[in-house]
Order: sequence, then C-alpha cells, then structure tokens
Amino acid sequence: MTVVSAKLYRDGHFVRDADIHAELGKLPEPNEFYWIGLYEPDAGELDAIRRKFHLHPLAVEDAGRAHQLPKLDVYGDQIFAIIRTLSVEKHEIVYGETAIFVGQNHIITVRHGSARAHTALRAQLESSPMLLRHGVDYVFHAVIDFIVDGYLPIIDELEERVNGMEHQALEHFLTRDDVRAVFSQRRQLSRLQRIMGQTSELCAKLANIELPYIDAEVRPYFRDVLDHVQRVEGRITGIREVLTNVFEVSMLLEQQQQGNITRQLAAWAAILAVPTAIAGIYGMNFEFMPELTMRYGYFIVLAVISLVCLGLYIRFRRLGWL
Repeated sequence: MTVVSAKLYRDGHFVRDADIHAELGKLPEPNEFYWIGLYEPDAGELDAIRRKFHLHPLAVEDAGRAHQLPKLDVYGDQIFAIIRTLSVEKHEIVYGETAIFVGQNHIITVRHGSARAHTALRAQLESSPMLLRHGVDYVFHAVIDFIVDGYLPIIDELEERVNGMEHQALEHFLTRDDVRAVFSQRRQLSRLQRIMGQTSELCAKLANIELPYIDAEVRPYFRDVLDHVQRVEGRITGIREVLTNVFEVSMLLEQQQQGNITRQLAAWAAILAVPTAIAGIYGMNFEFMPELTMRYGYFIVLAVISLVCLGLYIRFRRLGWL
C-alpha cells in the first residue's frame, strides 16, 4: 500500500506508527485520532481504506480520479475536501491534487502529482502538542495552510518572469515567439485564477459554515488561510494586468515606430517631388520656353531646386519628421 505515513496521536502527542492492516479496524479512543497519508494509491488501496473508515463511495471515487477542481463536500458526519497543488516545470504550471477525508477520529490525505510531501508539516505539528491537541480540525487546517503556502514561491516566480517580459517589451518589439509566450502565460494565469477562486470558496466555507468536527475556536485559523488565498488571487490579477500592459505597450511602440517611418517616407517624398516636378516641366519639349535662352538658366533652376529641397528638409527636421 502506498502509505507515506500512518500515525496515532493521543492528546496532541505522537503515540506510535499505526499498522494499516492490524489496527485501523479498531476504533480509537475519544482523545485519539489517526493521521494517514497516501500517495497516488490505486483503486484497491482506496477501497481498503474506505471499508476500514466507512468513507463515502462517491468521495473515494473523486479522490481516485486526480482531476477534480477544489471543492468541499459533507457526507453524513464526514468532511471531504479537494485542493489543488502547484509546481512549475519548464515554465509551465503543473497541477497536483490533494484529497482530504476528515472524520471524528481520523484525517486521511491522498496526494496525486505533488512531490511536496507533508513530512515537514508532521514534524512541525508534533513539536507543538498544544496545537495538535485540537484534533483533526486543526490538522485539517494545517494541511490546507501548508498547500496554500506552497503557492507563494510559484507566484513569485511568475511575477519575476512577467516583469522580465515587461522589461523586454520596453527594450524592443515582441517577436512572434514572444507574443506566443505572452498569450501562453495569460492562458495559464486564467486557469490558475479560476482555481484560486474555487479554493477561496472552499476556505470561506470552512471559515464561516458550521461543519462536523470543525470547532469554533479553529475557524479563525481557516480565516487566516482564506486571507492568504485572497492575497494570491490579488497577485494573480496584478500579473495578468502586467501581461496585458506588456502586449499593449509593445503594440503602441510598434505603431509609433510605423508612424515615424510613415512620416519619414512622406517627408522624403515631398522633398523628392520638387526636382521631379521641375524636371517634368522642362522635359515637355515645348518650343517657346524663355528660360532656355538664358545664359545661366540651367544653374538658376538647379539653385531653385536645391533651395526648395533644403527649405523642406529644414522644415521637416524641425517638425521631427526627419
């Protein structure tokens, strides 16, 4: 069986490791509870746990699918929750899932796709018996808080990457690959924001609704987790706005550059139109053209062309077109 850890606690203190096959059929004392951690169990293993703890079949089915959205369900006197975990691989957000069963004398976590084990969390709680004495509801809070805290490094990495995109957009135009990366990042953030919204709803229910085995004195801890999730939501919204600005700024800079090029072309076309027009007039081969008989007519025409072109050049330079 893919059991990462199975332990029995009494009055907030670790008693012993639990024997999955021998002990779990026995009912613990009122001041005792089991904390069992499973990692990617198969259907047979989940069914064995279901029979021993009388878990609801629908909850067990959801825990085995590993592609559920965050949610909170109550089956009789048991709580079932699913919360998503995050990691980043090759600039892609990868999602895992942790299903949590909470009963009167047990809490069972089923992890899928998340390599971040709860070993450190167990050690931290075992070093604080006064907190662990609250029972399964406090452990439930601690697991969710541990997962939510894991979001922060991911958000920090996303912010750093998007800020780099923003700096790059200000330095030069976005290439086709850059645009593809921006839209890919926005798509990932849209999905992440949707999942965070559902996670926020889950935490709000835990903080505000009366649920089995959730004592009133533990609810402030869930409110604290809710506050953390909402902060993550706010940061995601900020990152999405930066990505939108990256694209808009790049488009504005490119339009500005195109406008500058258009003005430059128009200015040079206006300058070149002067000698073209004059040359066209004298290329019509009329017989009676007074200027043709002038001794210095050729040089005068060249001088007029040069002066007019120079005047236009100076004018366009002052306007910033050249």
